[in-house]
Amino acid sequence: MDASQELEKAATNYALEAVRLDKQGAKGMAITMYQKAIESLLKLVQLYPDYSLNKVYLQRALAYQERIKVIQGAISPAESQMSEVKDNGAKSSEDEKKASYEDLIIKEKPNVKWEDVIGLETAKKTIREAIVYPVQRPDLFPLGWPRGILLFGPPGCGKTLLAAAVATEIDAAFISVDAASIMSKWLGEAEQNVSRLFESARKYALEKKPAIMFIDELDSLMGRHSNEVGGEVRVRNQFLKEMDGIIDKGKNLHVYVIGATNKPWDLDWPFIRRFQKRILVPLPDFHARLMMFKHYTRHLPLGPDVDLHELARLSEGFSGSDIKDVCQSAHLKVIGEFFESGQAQNKQAKPRPLKMGDFIQILEERKPSVSPDMLALYNRWFETFKAL
Repeated sequence: MDASQELEKAATNYALEAVRLDKQGAKGMAITMYQKAIESLLKLVQLYPDYSLNKVYLQRALAYQERIKVIQGAISPAESQMSEVKDNGAKSSEDEKKASYEDLIIKEKPNVKWEDVIGLETAKKTIREAIVYPVQRPDLFPLGWPRGILLFGPPGCGKTLLAAAVATEIDAAFISVDAASIMSKWLGEAEQNVSRLFESARKYALEKKPAIMFIDELDSLMGRHSNEVGGEVRVRNQFLKEMDGIIDKGKNLHVYVIGATNKPWDLDWPFIRRFQKRILVPLPDFHARLMMFKHYTRHLPLGPDVDLHELARLSEGFSGSDIKDVCQSAHLKVIGEFFESGQAQNKQAKPRPLKMGDFIQILEERKPSVSPDMLALYNRWFETFKAL
């Protein structure tokens, strides 16, 4: 076992022991164990400054520090981000597992429809064929249907919106989790978190309700790493096992895994092949940018000189998120002028309409968030691994 694995194992053991003592009310000993866990995590970060899970380790260290403050009475438990631990230890282990897992996921029903996803017609068509049609008429699919959908592309182009829209379309249970959270809830519990995630989805499906698991930042859980530390290999293997379980052709459960990543080239081949559909979510084209400008300015007062077609032309290379930021920034500029002029004191006064110059100024002051080099990487990866 190398130094990194020893440190992670030590941090895991210290943390688990700290939690046990904390629940039993042995506060002084719990603080000691939390501090040892923190020391091990910080040493791990110092020894491997470029390791991908350092962010997770630092988050855990901060969480343990917050818990120490709670125990010491520095802050109230309500102010802490960690779950409240009762001194009498009366909480059942089943309730504790549920609370820990529930903190990881979002199960709120998304209120996103297909028309809210502007452009991306190829992606929408592929997702309809892979998910919507099998749910509506499973009898027409004797060979089964895809269970894994990989959405990749530049940030801010609509990957999350696509997943939410298909969940609304088929009235599915929507379980959303970012991969970093799976790894970071409690050091040493990541495998169980993966298992519970799939178990929840299967439970919905057995109750005749489709389930969509949306896993954001997939690369942070299933990317290629030259020096995997400790339990990361086990977590990756657990995910592969669970994916194989839902892909099983003998089961017609409507459980779907939609993974999203901005870095598909970091994914390992065993994970890539389990996503039968691999869909590029690209930057918006001219028509999509025009529709976005119309969408984001529909509630804003526009002057007669505002030419949305020209703005769509000038914003080539911008993501959907960039275009929203442009509209928001132009509006904030006008609102700022309004307050600085003192007119805001008059409740009847209104800001002036936005002019074309307001938008032009913002476009001149900002660059697209996606570079041409990055676009070339996405296109190359798509040509190699595309599966529509």
